[in-house]
Amino acid sequence: RRIGARIALADESGFMLRPTVRRTWAPAGQTPICRCWDRRDRLSAISAITVSPKRHRLDLCFRIMGHNVRTEDFERFGVALLRRPGSLILVLDRYQVHRSAAKRLLRRFPRRLSVEWLPAYAPDLNPAEQVWNRAKYTDLPNFVPDDTRELHRAVRRSFKKTASQHRLLKSFFKHAGLTL
Repeated sequence: RRIGARIALADESGFMLRPTVRRTWAPAGQTPICRCWDRRDRLSAISAITVSPKRHRLDLCFRIMGHNVRTEDFERFGVALLRRPGSLILVLDRYQVHRSAAKRLLRRFPRRLSVEWLPAYAPDLNPAEQVWNRAKYTDLPNFVPDDTRELHRAVRRSFKKTASQHRLLKSFFKHAGLTL
């Protein structure tokens, strides 16, 4: 707040055509069965929860791709975050893609960007991890898409729903032990 910078906590995850099977309710003796293809097609997604310096406004920015996240993808996502005026503090875990993209971004935007690193093996400290938890275990459990287009639509719908719920985004910070 003192330097007027936005903070962006970013992470990435994958979504497969095979469903995340969760326990569910069903009438006695009628066990629900998820029938799906044994396909390994998948989508990858990057998301960042941004905190504005003034009114602690929270936003969820995301990008969904049909391939594994590469350095170039994460760099483009960082550039998109920097389109808004002002400086940005990017908080990342130590994944190799993040480290190499951060180096490139720092070279391109040395005055507007600073990077802070989360401790190794501490996903519980990153509120952005809860975006994946919400999508996989609340919005899309037992969901069996026919193809990656249908999966893409469902993931996008889940992210948009999450982005529209300010209280939910705030709870992700509480879960990580962070106060706004």
